[in-house]
Amino acid sequence: MKRGLKILLIADSWMNLALGMIGPIYAIFVQGIGGDLLDASWAYFAFMITSGVVMLMLGKWEDRAKHKEKLIVLGYALGALGCFLYIFVNNQLTLLITQVVLGLAVAVITPAFDAFYSAHTTKKEEAFDWGSIEAEGYIVTAISAIVGGYIANLFGFRTLFVIMFIISLISVIISLRL
Repeated sequence: MKRGLKILLIADSWMNLALGMIGPIYAIFVQGIGGDLLDASWAYFAFMITSGVVMLMLGKWEDRAKHKEKLIVLGYALGALGCFLYIFVNNQLTLLITQVVLGLAVAVITPAFDAFYSAHTTKKEEAFDWGSIEAEGYIVTAISAIVGGYIANLFGFRTLFVIMFIISLISVIISLRL
């Protein structure tokens, strides 16, 4: 595996660790700020529609970008900002804003990430390279689900969000090595 892919794999692991911590307990958090299932659904909608629409718009532009690694760093930085904003979420509006920021992060990073990853895979190990990034996502997110649940249970959501932010910053720092 090439050096660039290793760096990307490590950076992505840290971001998946950070963001995966809230996944299985998200609805409980939304309920804790006075929301209900529909509020959780709207927040998820805001994330997904932002990701999809902006990704579609940016994909063509990112094809012309010379330094995809800079877009990857920007995406991770926006992801860290989203983790930071969770600290201040106390109602549905701030939750929606946070989800839009996280959607922008995904929209910026995904096309650049995939293009960078594709350009750095070797034909000899193409399946292994792609299998590595996919496996990393599942394994790290599985671990983060348990870790996030324990942290929120023991220390509360605010502490969880601070830890998510710190971990996401590690991802940004590592991605700067691209």
